[in-house]
Amino acid sequence: MNAPSPASDDVAFGRSPDGLLVALVGETAFAMVPAGDGRHFLATGWRINRPMGEWTRGDFYGHSGELADEAAFRNAVLENAEHQRERRLLGRIEQYSRAHTPWGLSQGSTVYAEGVASHSTAGHGGFKLSAERNRFVHHMLRSKGGWYEEDAEWAIVAITFPDLFTAFERRCAEKTIKDRWPDAWEAIFGTILQPGESREKDRRGFEQAHARDWIVVSAITSKHASGFVETVATLGAKRGPGTEERRFLVPSNEYHVGRFGFVIDEARHQLYGGPSDFVGWR
Repeated sequence: MNAPSPASDDVAFGRSPDGLLVALVGETAFAMVPAGDGRHFLATGWRINRPMGEWTRGDFYGHSGELADEAAFRNAVLENAEHQRERRLLGRIEQYSRAHTPWGLSQGSTVYAEGVASHSTAGHGGFKLSAERNRFVHHMLRSKGGWYEEDAEWAIVAITFPDLFTAFERRCAEKTIKDRWPDAWEAIFGTILQPGESREKDRRGFEQAHARDWIVVSAITSKHASGFVETVATLGAKRGPGTEERRFLVPSNEYHVGRFGFVIDEARHQLYGGPSDFVGWR
């Protein structure tokens, strides 16, 4: 194993015995793990009580997104180190709590500031804003009860009170709001999001552009037509009772689903009425 190389006072990089590029930030461990097809992802672990020279793939359980290369891994680790340093400076207070939340009984809370606290439960969690704090949230994003779940709505709290969050958290919050609530972002900041800046806005554009096209809603490798994928498609990817469905055969090497679905090219993809590999299709 290569000796750990310090990047700052609280960051060390190294390589595990099985060849993984690894790093340690405080008590958080990171690894660049192969994902097949030349791809890698950022894996995380917590409080591995052994030297880096003894770490194994089994010590890492968290999945924190894909990595393009080793430089991306190092940047992600250094970004996390910056985040942890800033978080310590913010002085958040961990405290006991048995409050009732929309996700169950609180098992503990983190106080960010007066009237701003996050709660953890057995299955989920989120923020609770006091009535006074909640009045600062823009009306397009405001929750009447002041509760904001941890998967996406936490970002609403972060853009409302940015001084309570780290730079990394603010960047994540910005992306989340743009992706989920583009209309609110544009209204709050007086800007127009361009293609590629908002997943939700891009999805609407895709649906509008392909409203009269057949879009695949189900697909399976065909056993009856070698080299093809049997697909079920509907106009505009609509679903529900009464929706017309058609089957098409698509060459396997062409079937690559994009961000919002695969669009059938009626001039090239064969309308199919033969035996089906879909269970229950008649």
